[in-house]
Amino acid sequence: MSFHIIGTGSALPERRITNDDLSQFLDTTDEWIFTRTGIRERRICTSETLDDLACAASLRALEAADVTASELDLIVCATTSGDHILPAQACAIAEQIGASCPAFDVSAACAGFVFALDIADGFFARGRARRALIVAAEQMSRLLDWTDRATCVLFGDGAAACVIEAGGASPLAIELSTAPDTAALSVPGVPGTSPFASMRSPQSMLAMNGRRVFKFGVNAICDAVHKLCETAHIELEDIDHFVFHQANDRILAAASQRLGIEDDRMARTLRTTGNISSACIPYTLDVLARSGELHPGDLIALVGFGAGLDVGSSLIRWE
Repeated sequence: MSFHIIGTGSALPERRITNDDLSQFLDTTDEWIFTRTGIRERRICTSETLDDLACAASLRALEAADVTASELDLIVCATTSGDHILPAQACAIAEQIGASCPAFDVSAACAGFVFALDIADGFFARGRARRALIVAAEQMSRLLDWTDRATCVLFGDGAAACVIEAGGASPLAIELSTAPDTAALSVPGVPGTSPFASMRSPQSMLAMNGRRVFKFGVNAICDAVHKLCETAHIELEDIDHFVFHQANDRILAAASQRLGIEDDRMARTLRTTGNISSACIPYTLDVLARSGELHPGDLIALVGFGAGLDVGSSLIRWE
């Protein structure tokens, strides 16, 4: 089957937390963080809920697509940090925007948006849906150990969404994969208070092996891009925009150097948002779309990678 994106939207919390702000309670500096990550600031939820951000991004995408919530046939939300363990974050979105279609979440960490696109495309292929809202929403600040300068400086909160419609020229290629490694980047589940538990559960805070994730991220981007080109029977030079997961600028720089990508074709948004997990790719798409940098016919390579270790990549044509 095929689809095309007909509207995008995004939302970030109001509160900006700069590197200097973090240096007030961490043994770090703006220079230390920026030279290692490419991040100057990130947005962190204070009074906003993730429901608020996800719904705001969804409504902006619907407005851009000129589609009402009642016209949606499906809502898929990519998240690992939702406001709810149950119901699904997607159900809360559906309730607040006034939709009555099937709604559910997908958990594939930073690759979640591309996984959600592929799921929706499957609904289109079976004739089960014509329009879908794909949302990626993350409140990473609730999962962090704010005493660990190696991880808490990397992440931020935010949401982004797109409305896709059956038909069109996308995807020219799409690929999902998992190289199982649960220890490289993980957040333990909620400990609970069961009186029958025989062992103490760790706190639900993010832990990461930075070197392992760095190596995996660079290889994942390069392998995915070459696979997309091979599947779509195109050359690397035919791709107009590269929208990769915004984990760390050093990963982006290493991948672009290995691929030989000119800097003006590599999208970067992490300087002001940090890593917003599954929301990175759709947020960057929304920034590009609203700034007028995307033109009909442009080829865009999307690559998300993260905990799991999951990789989702897709080659889409902007319409």
